[in-house]
Amino acid sequence: MSKIKVLFVCMGNICRSPTAEGVFRQMVADKNTANRFEIDSAGTIAYHQGEPSDSRASQAAKKRGIDLSYIRARKVVARDYENFDYVLAMDSENYANMMAECPTEHQHKVQYFLDYAIEYDEQNVPDPYYGGANGFEHVLDLIEDASLGLHNKLID
Repeated sequence: MSKIKVLFVCMGNICRSPTAEGVFRQMVADKNTANRFEIDSAGTIAYHQGEPSDSRASQAAKKRGIDLSYIRARKVVARDYENFDYVLAMDSENYANMMAECPTEHQHKVQYFLDYAIEYDEQNVPDPYYGGANGFEHVLDLIEDASLGLHNKLID
């Protein structure tokens, strides 16, 4: 059985998408389905290439038992659209950027991550980079909800 390949994407790959990668990775481990997935994250820009996750994102995630320390920022590359089954955008700006560069035959893979949310009725995971700690907590709430919805959709 081939693995379900999921790529989470935000702008710089230091806040939202690594948080989504870490949350989803922990969730599938907790549900004993990790062997069914390949999980990664990336950004639509390469500004933070090779850097660790934002320390505020890492601290907020750590409080919830999520480790982001192993993640290093990278930019989405052309082969990602071919290799991944789900390329999940954190917001409309990153969705539009990916749709502009994604080959037509793979555009169905580019989706909004929050389309999988169960409790929240939002389309965009807000960028907490310029805000306070509460922004990172809200991002985690949204990501945990959408991760559960995504897992339920893909495993059920």
